[in-house]
Amino acid sequence: MAKKAKLVDLLAYQKASVASRTLVDRDTGTVTLFAFDQGQGLSEHTAPYDALVYVLDGEADVTISGKTQRLSAGEIIIMPANQPHALKAVSRFKMAVIMIRSQAQT
Repeated sequence: MAKKAKLVDLLAYQKASVASRTLVDRDTGTVTLFAFDQGQGLSEHTAPYDALVYVLDGEADVTISGKTQRLSAGEIIIMPANQPHALKAVSRFKMAVIMIRSQAQT
């Protein structure tokens, strides 16, 4: 059943860890929330699809293909498919990651 909610309130911080909650998981894409305690992060990795990151709370350093940018609440960045990326929470930090799975057109 559909009901309104604030994304930032759908996932709580956990001390010294990274918490996640998947809101949508379909063959066509996912929407996942993450909450990082200060200093926590995700090590460098790649994904086969573009992902849009929307910062809900706090600040994080996001590194894409070796270039680091600091993002704060209200900002977005796109992590391109197959490009190495990582992030680290400068302060406690929440984000929504929206990944659309698509196949290249032939």
